[in-house]
This record gives sequence, structure tokens and C-alpha cells, in this order.
Amino acid sequence: MKPVAHIKLKKAMNVNGLVEQMNLTGVLGAGRLAKAVNICEAMITDKDCKVFLGLAGPLVPGGMREIIIDAIESKWVDVVVTTGATLTHDLGEALGYRHYQGSADADDEELHKKGFDRIYESYMPNKVYEGMEDFINKNFEIIKDKKSIKEFLWELGKLTPKKSILKACFENKIPIFCPAISDSGIGLMIWGQLAKGRNIETRTFEDLKEIIDVAWTAKKAGVIYFGGGVPKNYIQQAMQLVPKSASYGVQVTMDRPEPGGSSGAELKEGISWGKLNPKAKFVDLICDATIAMPIIFCALKERIK
Repeated sequence: MKPVAHIKLKKAMNVNGLVEQMNLTGVLGAGRLAKAVNICEAMITDKDCKVFLGLAGPLVPGGMREIIIDAIESKWVDVVVTTGATLTHDLGEALGYRHYQGSADADDEELHKKGFDRIYESYMPNKVYEGMEDFINKNFEIIKDKKSIKEFLWELGKLTPKKSILKACFENKIPIFCPAISDSGIGLMIWGQLAKGRNIETRTFEDLKEIIDVAWTAKKAGVIYFGGGVPKNYIQQAMQLVPKSASYGVQVTMDRPEPGGSSGAELKEGISWGKLNPKAKFVDLICDATIAMPIIFCALKERIK
């Protein structure tokens, strides 16, 4: 057995240096965070590995948007699966709106009167929806003929006037899937067009073929989950249906496994489904994604050239 080493801090220590010290502890949250960095590095630098990134939770309102864009532009991931809410917040910022620092103890009735929506401590101006409605209405004839949600999202990325997760995926030809797109502000904007009698050709089930094909043809696969929900399950079911289950896995969540939901399910549970290889390198990290994501990706930037 290795002894638990104690973290030694130094002046001007970089993030990777701190993570390496955490790795020497080898246990608990510090050890698991360091292990998450090690496994992410292994899957990203493995040329045979296709990396699937699942994103759920208030990552954009929590300030993680630029980190996600950088990971996409660095070609660290091969597939992105996310929620409609994440893309709604992303599109809102691409259209020039911002999220604001607030308080969880705020008077929500007063916020409503002032036109702000609260995501715990982060505020979003309700005018975002007006801007998105104008954007979708203006570009509807361009996006209405896209056959899959991925193609629809790539077109949105192409059209966004400013830097965005959507634009990064389009420009780098990274497939981006959002199986629950109707459960979002973007979904509401499309429904508004349908209510006017306009039609859209996008097929909800079309993306399944593509994500399964990426997983099926991959020599190896790795999964990185920040949060759970639909993005995690969508990737997990792709892993279940292919000859080779995931060889690497990192999950960052605050959810618990005992209720039996997918969001809190430990990665090792996927072995019973054939989603995770019994010999895979994997770790479950119980941590707020807005703490873990900056540390993990900053350490990776120092390691991966």
C-alpha cells in the first residue's frame, strides 16, 4: 500500500502542480479530482479514442462557457451532447446578452418585476427571449430544412454573430446533439414559429443513427460527464449498443446513486449494461462542476501541447 502523501504548497504553484500534489494523496476528493485529470489526459491523447462530452446543469450561467469553447476548439472532444438550456444560455450570450452575479436570497417577486430570471445566484435578463425570438424569426427559412438536430444546431452556430459553443462546434465540425431541444428556450422559439403556421423538417430521431455510428466505428471511446440527465443517458445508450464499450470514463456530479436515477448512477453501474468496459479507467468525482471543470481543463492545458 502507498501512504497518503500530504499536499505541499509552493509560491507561484501552477494548477497542474497543485493537481499533481493532489494525485499524491490518492484518496477522497483531492485524489479523485487528480485521477479525473489523469484519465481525461489519457483519453484525449489516445489517438484511437473518440471522446464524448456530456454537459448538463447551469454551466453557462456559472461562467464555464469559455472553457467549453476552448475544449472544443482544442479538438479535445469528438462529440458534444448537451441540454437545450445550455444552448439557450449560450445563444443568448452569442446575441449580446449577459448573465449577472446575484444572490440566492433575492426577492424573486421583485426580480420578476424587474425582468430577471434567477438561476440560483446567477441572473439572466428576460429580454434574452425577445432577442432569440427575433433571431429565429429572421433565420427560420434558413434553418427549417435541416433534417437532424445536429444539422439544425450547426446552422445556428454558423449564423450566431459572436463566439459560442454552437459556433465552435460548427467551425470545428464537432457533432453536437441535443435530444431534448424542445425542452428549452430555443424549443419555445421554434414552437412559436410553428404556431404561426410555419413548418420545420428537423427529425427528432435522426441523430441516433449518427451518434451510434461514431461510437460503433470508434476503436476506443471515452466519456466525460459534467452533470447527468439526458446528455449522459444519450451517450450511455450509444455505448450500450456498440461492440466496444467505453475504455475511459470521468463523471463529475453532485447527485446521489441511491435513488436509482441516471444522473447519480456510478460509472461502474454501466458495466452491467455493457456501457463501460470492465477494464476501463474511470472515476466518479462528487463535486460542483463549476469547481471541477476549471481545475481539470486548466491542468490539461498545461499537460497537453
